[in-house]
Amino acid sequence: MAEIHPTAIVYPGTVLGEGVQVLEYAVVGKQPSLSPRSTASREPLPPAELGDGTIVSTGAVVFAGTRVGARVIVGDQACVRERCVVGDDVVVGRGSLVENDTTIGALTKIQAHAYITAYSVLEEEVFIAPCVATTNDNFMGRTERRHELIKGPTIRRGARVGGAAVLCPGVEIGEEAFVGAGAVVIRDVPPRAVVVGNPARQIREVPEDELLG
Repeated sequence: MAEIHPTAIVYPGTVLGEGVQVLEYAVVGKQPSLSPRSTASREPLPPAELGDGTIVSTGAVVFAGTRVGARVIVGDQACVRERCVVGDDVVVGRGSLVENDTTIGALTKIQAHAYITAYSVLEEEVFIAPCVATTNDNFMGRTERRHELIKGPTIRRGARVGGAAVLCPGVEIGEEAFVGAGAVVIRDVPPRAVVVGNPARQIREVPEDELLG
């Protein structure tokens, strides 16, 4: 059975797996409130789904239309928006925000106060350090052309992104790549590359003993 704290809100129809915990003041299955100018889809949303053993921590919010795998931790005051797919054993750290239409692979860790923009893809075993910011709109809300070009980063399996790094719209971080703290990534990063600085530049490759294999 799921364990729902008396102060939590779980909307009707939400699917909760065995052993799910929804803690104090958490909200699961919330419908989005969109501004008239929002680019997000307005299609009706199916109920949220939480896999076995997942924990939605104090004050966290998981929106309708999102599927969360097993043994996921959505940290205190974190938020996962609508139409996201979150794999098994993922951690979404305290105060982090995963925007709509994002996919997160199994065993990925998102640390505190990271911002994962809409239309992003994070593959398996990705590491996102605290305060990372991702972006998806090169026009920053101007021109109608932006609607067809909005795209978040794609972060391939085993890539690591250091604290307070900024990833520009549509960039691809290659498999097992390493983005240093504070880097500003304006172009694709090759697999296994170590990049640092603003704009980010490659300085070496990830050593063999750090690879997932």
